[in-house]
Amino acid sequence: MRMRISATLPVGDAGVPDLAMAQHLEDLGFDGVSVPDLLFGDGTPGADPLTVLAAAAGRTNRISLETGVLSLPLRAVALVAAQVQALQHLSGGRVVLGTGLGGFPGSPFWRAAGAPLSERGRRADDVLATLPGLVRGEPTDVDGDVVTLTPAAAVPPILVGGNSEAAMRRAVLHGDGWAPSLIAPAELAARAERLREIAAELGRPAPGISVSGHGVLNGSAAAVQAFVDNLVGVHGFSEEEAARLPVTGGPDRVAERLAAYADAGARSVTLSLDGGSWPAQAETLAEAASRLRAGG
Repeated sequence: MRMRISATLPVGDAGVPDLAMAQHLEDLGFDGVSVPDLLFGDGTPGADPLTVLAAAAGRTNRISLETGVLSLPLRAVALVAAQVQALQHLSGGRVVLGTGLGGFPGSPFWRAAGAPLSERGRRADDVLATLPGLVRGEPTDVDGDVVTLTPAAAVPPILVGGNSEAAMRRAVLHGDGWAPSLIAPAELAARAERLREIAAELGRPAPGISVSGHGVLNGSAAAVQAFVDNLVGVHGFSEEEAARLPVTGGPDRVAERLAAYADAGARSVTLSLDGGSWPAQAETLAEAASRLRAGG
């Protein structure tokens, strides 16, 4: 099966995503452009991903428009459904809806949005169970009120993010795919086996796997170490674990890493490109994808 390759849209000097780079990704042959949901509300730049993707839809014709990942506990399900309907119609059905719990409860934006600090998993489950019917324009019970949203749209592929067993179970029950992040190929292979076990326990097919991570392509050793230091200092990874996570090197080395993810069970890979020239890194990733496909 052909592996899908996507990249996260870069952020410009003003903290606003650079929409011109969505067209650049499409011209390079990428399968998708992704926008993360990083709304802190503390002054850190962060644009609403669905709004950004709506703007990217007008700049592109083919490439998938992906959220990586949308924080479900922050949002009312009816609003998410209406936004997805609109984006599906604006883009000609190119949405890939990555979803997750969100990693910033307690931040100013979460507090301002009235999002819960606890029971995020239950809230995400409720949204995922209700969302498809709303997007399809079917009468749907939402907290005791029957809601019908139009114009109806096709339900996009729904990916469930998170590396935990709870996330894997949620993906089996509600998703078209499981989307772990910051995971090395060897660990992914073990988790993919566990995903199949969970699916069998629940009597459901195992969802596909879409990995997201970070690349420091053609970068210096200092740039790679800076990324590793961030994982250690901010996210609590060990030095050894963090060193395994960034995708590095030129086209051949990157193609080898993509192949390792494919061998571990991934159907798609999305990379955020950190450090150095973003357009040049995107070109390296595109060349690596071409070599992977030529070799497969």
